[in-house]
Amino acid sequence: MTTTTENPRRNGVDVATLFATLDAVKGQPEIAQFQFRARNTWQGGTHSRTEFSDFHGALQEMEHQHVTVVEADHPAVLVGADHAPTPAEYLLHAVAACLTAGIGNIAAARGVDLWKVSSTVEGDIDLLGILGLSDGSVRNGFEQLRVTFDIEGDADDDTLRAIVEQSRRRSAVYDALTNPTPVHVDVVVGGRREPS
Repeated sequence: MTTTTENPRRNGVDVATLFATLDAVKGQPEIAQFQFRARNTWQGGTHSRTEFSDFHGALQEMEHQHVTVVEADHPAVLVGADHAPTPAEYLLHAVAACLTAGIGNIAAARGVDLWKVSSTVEGDIDLLGILGLSDGSVRNGFEQLRVTFDIEGDADDDTLRAIVEQSRRRSAVYDALTNPTPVHVDVVVGGRREPS
């Protein structure tokens, strides 16, 4: 008796759909143009709330299956009420999550079963920049980030390292952090949009 799997999954990734998506984009590159959105509302003090619901991709407006709400604040030592992680800490989550997603997809595409993937991200920041107490020599953002992966799977060490490296090379968040990304800020005051 032979059993076939119609839709094989590896590491939770639908491999057939992954390769079909790659083929579709190769055949029609314009479907790869996406726009992700976040809507943020001030809650008071340093506390704000962001919703992620809709995005544009594959030539159409789309909605996530669920609206996701996240909050950000500062700890009391930084004049906040500590309702949630700081905005800078979400950046640590973003790079870890993006790299981890890539690892899952790349391992699946290469036929590697993963048993464990975990990471620790550390970011060093000198608040003299943010607080305006520097002579300009201290930057406002992180001085450096360190990401350490603990990965296990049914491949040798070099193959697992190569999967992590390929994820780093393809990560959208890593790219945005390590290459200048233009950020345009517009301001709407009393219903009037004023570019800054």
